[in-house]
Amino acid sequence: MTVLLVFLVYAIALSVALAGAGHWGSAAASPGESRPRPERILIVGATGGTGRQLVAQALERGYAVTALARNPSRLQLSHPRLTVVRGDVRDGASVDAAVHGQDAVLSALGHKRYLGPTRILSQGTGHLLRSMEAHGVSRFVCETSLGLGDSAFRLGLLYTLFIIPVILPFYFWDKTRQERVIAASRARWVIVRPGVLTHGAKRGAVRHGASVGNPLWSVRISRADVAAFMLDQLESGAYVGSSPGVCW
Repeated sequence: MTVLLVFLVYAIALSVALAGAGHWGSAAASPGESRPRPERILIVGATGGTGRQLVAQALERGYAVTALARNPSRLQLSHPRLTVVRGDVRDGASVDAAVHGQDAVLSALGHKRYLGPTRILSQGTGHLLRSMEAHGVSRFVCETSLGLGDSAFRLGLLYTLFIIPVILPFYFWDKTRQERVIAASRARWVIVRPGVLTHGAKRGAVRHGASVGNPLWSVRISRADVAAFMLDQLESGAYVGSSPGVCW
């Protein structure tokens, strides 16, 4: 009983810490300003689940896409408007080369190094934002997660009391650093916080905004729908400078 009580205190304390360390500023969608459609976009994390969807859907929408990947062969996609470049977000030079000439950057950066301290997300995002500023690229859309900042406790009890504190504490802590790096930048950024990700088909109808999520049960959304929502932000100013949640 004592061990269980200590664990519950730890799990709740971690969520409180993730709330304090992540970005605060989720907002309801506003009309915003009209934004001209970018032509050339860089997608980071292109070989991950959301990244693959971003690449495919961006090509369907007519964008010229550059995909940055450590192992380009994993993308297994070819298209006349797709350029796949080898690079690592931890290498500032390769990031700088990929950002040059782009109109916008979308990041679905992730990794599976869960079992120890990591700064891959925050450092990689910092490299992206510095290169963007150097090359005059202002639009940045980044996928993080519900459960951070003012969306803490909104991934449901399973994630709050088990998955985040047991499996993903270092990963989520680096996500809070990632959000702070973004919020401190000069970019015209949108942080997109999805619920639990699935490989399901795109439904098209999603809930988004400050009140998304639930403290009791986990909300879900497909990677395909997250990618569509992220791409929508390139042509909308509704959420610039804020961190909307998104789920079914």
